[in-house]
Amino acid sequence: MKIAFHGAARVVTGSKHLLTLDNGKKYLLDCGMFQGMGADTESLNRNWGFAPSEINYLILSHAHIDHSGLIPKLVKDGFRGRIFCTPATKELASVLLEDSAGIQEADIKYVNKKRIAEGQTYLQPLYSEEDAKRANDLFETVEYDTWLAIDDNVQFMYTDAGHIIGSAAVHLKINENGKQTALTFSGDVGRYTDIILKSPEKFPQADYMLIESTYGNSLHDPDVSTPDLLLQWIEKTCLDKKGKLIIPAFSVGRTQEILFALNQLEIENKLPKLDYFVDSPLSITVTEIVKKYPKLFNNNIQSVLKTDNDPFAFNGLKYIQSVAESKSLNYRNEPCVIISASGMAEAGRVKHHISNNIENSRNTILMVGYCEPHSLGGKLIAGIKEISIFGVLHEVHAEVGSIRSMSAHGDYKDLLRFLSCQDAKLVKKLFIVHGDYEVQQAFHETLTDAGFADVVIPALHQEFAI
Repeated sequence: MKIAFHGAARVVTGSKHLLTLDNGKKYLLDCGMFQGMGADTESLNRNWGFAPSEINYLILSHAHIDHSGLIPKLVKDGFRGRIFCTPATKELASVLLEDSAGIQEADIKYVNKKRIAEGQTYLQPLYSEEDAKRANDLFETVEYDTWLAIDDNVQFMYTDAGHIIGSAAVHLKINENGKQTALTFSGDVGRYTDIILKSPEKFPQADYMLIESTYGNSLHDPDVSTPDLLLQWIEKTCLDKKGKLIIPAFSVGRTQEILFALNQLEIENKLPKLDYFVDSPLSITVTEIVKKYPKLFNNNIQSVLKTDNDPFAFNGLKYIQSVAESKSLNYRNEPCVIISASGMAEAGRVKHHISNNIENSRNTILMVGYCEPHSLGGKLIAGIKEISIFGVLHEVHAEVGSIRSMSAHGDYKDLLRFLSCQDAKLVKKLFIVHGDYEVQQAFHETLTDAGFADVVIPALHQEFAI
């Protein structure tokens, strides 16, 4: 059999890994969108490196757009197979993919206005909301810890990866030419100290593995709690400078972590009396989905639920739905906290909030997760002092902060702990995916020191016989 890496290869986004058996059957692990790759993003998302119509099955690890975001385009371009995922992932992916289509259709209108003015041809979005709905009809759910035979050659099982609600590591048993091969794809590995979710599960011995590496050379700070860090930024921005604290946050996972942390501050009578806005209809919908899966919460939240039936709500919290309400926040002079998608500030309402507030030194833009270096969030973290948003140059006078400890990705110690259930000597080859190349090179050394003899960092579209 062969495995080819058509995304998340020496970069963090675009997760797509294609397994091809000797009989010609093809199994795709994830179908993610490239995000924040600058001028290359468009071409990366339009060119597969394989024929979608030839894929027999898609096994999805979780709903984040960098893992699921090109599924509607896969269907649009000819895929007619079955798509497997966990129940929570199906619910999340349904709303995320339709939202992604809506954002693309809105963005392409803006781009096409400029193209027509310059005498260029129209561009089409990668897919439409109708394409997203058609894709949703192909989803089939599989519970954790249950082996499913999808054909005569392959059976697979999900284990909880602890990254977001419904996230999973994928474990395959592949029968070919009279022998069985075990292959594990980590998906995105969560943290063993996550404030909401259970820790990643142990899993069976693998012959071959794909391991993510987003924070493969970093350690999260274990000594400072997320509520305390948020409180510091709220006090500094809203109480001391009388400004707005704008927090770009992914709709899935990060927004719920922030709300839970703010709820904890209220329980401890520490939360400043301010208005806290969640300005993202998608985040509102996702939060309601997350609440439907309390069995996936860790013991800490299970304890909180005994006395607080909604651990994501608190005094001062306001949800913004309409565009008019969102725009009205720009004319507000009172201090407040605005939590809005997307997490890399590449799209969505938060991009407008940054555009309208970035030149005011009273304000703060607080990044709370990983950002591709070429994304708007990545550029802000890098300290760029003049930045283009919607084609307009802005001087950066607002303070830019970062809370790295909020990442839903495990650091390198978490990743090693995830791998600790494996006998390294029995793993024939370990592929490092989903990470910046410099990070992967450092993680390669860490994994070699941990006893994994054959560790590979695949390049985009590179194929290996296994």
